[in-house]
Amino acid sequence: MTQDHPVLGIFLMLGFCVLAPLGDAMAKLLGETTPLGLLVTVRFAVQALILVPLVAVTGRPWRMRGRILRLTIIRTLLHIVGITAMFSALQFLPLADAIAIAFVMPFIMLLLGKYVLGEEVGTRRLVACIVGFTGTLLVIQPSFAEVGAPALLPLIVAVVFALFMLVTRQIAKETDPVSLQAISGVFATVILAPVLMIGTPLGIWEVSATLPAPDLYWLLIAIGILGTLAHLLMTWSLRYAPSATLAPMQYLEIPVATLIGWIIFSDLPDGLAAIGIMITIGSGLYVILRERANARSAPTETPA
Repeated sequence: MTQDHPVLGIFLMLGFCVLAPLGDAMAKLLGETTPLGLLVTVRFAVQALILVPLVAVTGRPWRMRGRILRLTIIRTLLHIVGITAMFSALQFLPLADAIAIAFVMPFIMLLLGKYVLGEEVGTRRLVACIVGFTGTLLVIQPSFAEVGAPALLPLIVAVVFALFMLVTRQIAKETDPVSLQAISGVFATVILAPVLMIGTPLGIWEVSATLPAPDLYWLLIAIGILGTLAHLLMTWSLRYAPSATLAPMQYLEIPVATLIGWIIFSDLPDGLAAIGIMITIGSGLYVILRERANARSAPTETPA
């Protein structure tokens, strides 16, 4: 068993909070000149190219059968849909707004836990979900007024990744995390590559293999590298620090995304969106803190 090193875990999670929005920024930069299908395919292909040799060298198990294999395929499909929706949203929304809206995911997971898995969720946490979603609507409203329905894409991201996390929970204890990511990268590439092969001769630009200018190839590869490293850092952080310690830190991704968006795109959330972001962060942190308090007091107290 790996011994806890909370400081190391925190630094690894900080790395995730920097690399994840940086990878999204690369996707936003390329989105206007590179087909969405190619961006997503390269994202997963690079993940496979990095992690499959790592699995082979370290001798990690990666054979899957039955229930685990089926859930891994479902997880991969959800991952494809989530990444595609996020990359698409980034073509219409500022980086910070898109990520802030997607952070409604913890509230969706709480509601799924209550109504799908039958988990007990108290009144105060349900109220926090409502408040947090209200904050998200404040972020969506100015974006919706400007770009219309695409402003709702991060909500799709949130729903899909909430389901993605629920599926991951079902298999996390029975699979090696690095092997799982490697296999997901292979599955996703196998699924997406034929789509590009069909879309290219048919002239469907969004799912064609049209490459960007040669001087932008490095950005295309960077999307896959940053995405893969970000998820590895998150996985490793959980080995060294409890999730209760690390979960609040994930909200640092929003201010980091705001800074990156300002530096690269000169984008800053407007007043209403900024208020909504603060409400969303505050409500999310409250939910996390209540989860931590209830975990400490269980089973003697009823969740609130």
